Amino acid sequence: MKVYLDNAASTMLHPEALEAMLPFLQNNFGNPSSIHSFGRGNKAAIEFSRKNIAKKFNVKPNEIYFCSSGTEANNIALKLAVRDLGVTRIITTNIEHKCVLNTSLYLEKQGKIQLAFVRTNQFGQADLSHLEELLAQQSNKTLVSLMHIQNELGSINDLVKIGQLCEVYEALFHSDTVQSIGHYHIDFEAAKLDFVSASAHKFNGPLGVGFLYKRTGLGLDSWLHGGGHERNLRSSTENVPGIIGMSKALDLAYESLDTDFKTILNLKNRLKEGLQSIFKEVVFNEAPDSSTYTILSTSFPKDTFQDTFLIELDLAGIAVSAGSACASGAAIASPVLTYLNFDLKQTTLRFSFSIFNTLEDINYVLDFLKKFKSS
Repeated sequence: MKVYLDNAASTMLHPEALEAMLPFLQNNFGNPSSIHSFGRGNKAAIEFSRKNIAKKFNVKPNEIYFCSSGTEANNIALKLAVRDLGVTRIITTNIEHKCVLNTSLYLEKQGKIQLAFVRTNQFGQADLSHLEELLAQQSNKTLVSLMHIQNELGSINDLVKIGQLCEVYEALFHSDTVQSIGHYHIDFEAAKLDFVSASAHKFNGPLGVGFLYKRTGLGLDSWLHGGGHERNLRSSTENVPGIIGMSKALDLAYESLDTDFKTILNLKNRLKEGLQSIFKEVVFNEAPDSSTYTILSTSFPKDTFQDTFLIELDLAGIAVSAGSACASGAAIASPVLTYLNFDLKQTTLRFSFSIFNTLEDINYVLDFLKKFKSS
């Protein structure tokens, strides 16, 4: 049996999203910039997808820009805010995704910005009082970049409150929403967001496509130079099948969001209950009232598992992620867990769920862990 519980890393492509993509992989192969009917049809499909996506987040279609990934969207937002919008300071946290953190550190090293870090609580949520202190300290043009859902722990930041603070202090607000798009309703306007990054493969869309939301009025020059695609922001022939699949995957996600929320949360709670019955000292690394239903970060007692345990899980057909990365059998501490002062002698696993997981999956994992412990 194969059980995939690493959906925070990447999700299975929804069969209906694949079905929507197939005509654009097989027959509708025209370049959307071409003037003939093959190209015009694909251009129309892209613009329909743009409108469809924008409507879900209460924004205008011309505020959505298609790109290759959440990583690219984050790079565009941070680097071009500095280059084109006069940003000289970025406020973020030490536990952002590496594509935000390393981009910010790069800009600091280049002498382009001052970099400030917001304190977080033990679960990785930004301290909004400290954020306000940082915003009030200087009048430099500032960009605040805070992820909505922490990708290792599943902790949720309050986008609306952060957006209100940014508005008061006239700071730009960017959020990496890769773990929340397709799983939560988000009104970009209500949250006063200036930039948002999203990636299709986190909500049962295809790999290799994402989007950037950029609020109207923020004048950015070209990120990639060329033929002027994506309203001259990102020149490159659009990934038509990917865009179609992303749009369809979002439709499917939001059509059944309430039902899926309950189903997935029940699976998560079943796993928690089972783990507690097997390992009395197990710890769940989540904020009590503000953690996502799709992620469960779990720390097991010291000496419960060896460094090669992820390999043994894989051999049993179980795919999960570690709070530490495993390379050649050697555990390397996660920078997030290190920064938050987790006990690194414990084994931390991240289980993450999707609409394609079942109770049978959960019971299979629990049976394996029960047998492993008693062996």
